[in-house]
Amino acid sequence: MTRKTRIRAAVVTATAVVAAGTFAAGAAVAGPKEAAKPTKAQVLSLFDGWNAALETGDPETVADLYAKDAVLLPTVSNKIRTDRAGIVDYFEHFLANKPAGKKVTSVVKVLDDNSAIDTGAYDFTLTDPETGEQRVVEARYTYEYEKQRNGEWKIVNHHSSAMPEG
Repeated sequence: MTRKTRIRAAVVTATAVVAAGTFAAGAAVAGPKEAAKPTKAQVLSLFDGWNAALETGDPETVADLYAKDAVLLPTVSNKIRTDRAGIVDYFEHFLANKPAGKKVTSVVKVLDDNSAIDTGAYDFTLTDPETGEQRVVEARYTYEYEKQRNGEWKIVNHHSSAMPEG
């Protein structure tokens, strides 16, 4: 099994776990009659699934983590993406740089049973596809997550911008 296939299988598994009402961190969220707020650790684990989706190199896999009406303010593009086609388009270009994200600081606010915000700073190592040269982009981020009717957590708002003083 190739690395890409293993990563894709991990993303599919993580997505199935989230859809079943649990998080990658392993803690279950109560069923519909017993709604419970997610823990901060559970919210933080959603980034791990997103970062694993980046590793697949497949923009469709990444876009699957966003809600139908999500808004993406991307790190290395001035264009605001407000639909799936726009999000896929961004990731088609971004993934060519083989991004590898690493969180530096996270502040999680669980708003209620169905929504949470993860804000902080992360570093992305990007590899130039032509030269192989790597550079690190220091960026700040906000992910707003909402639990969908099917129980799956999706990104509804994602803002990422390079640090202005970096």
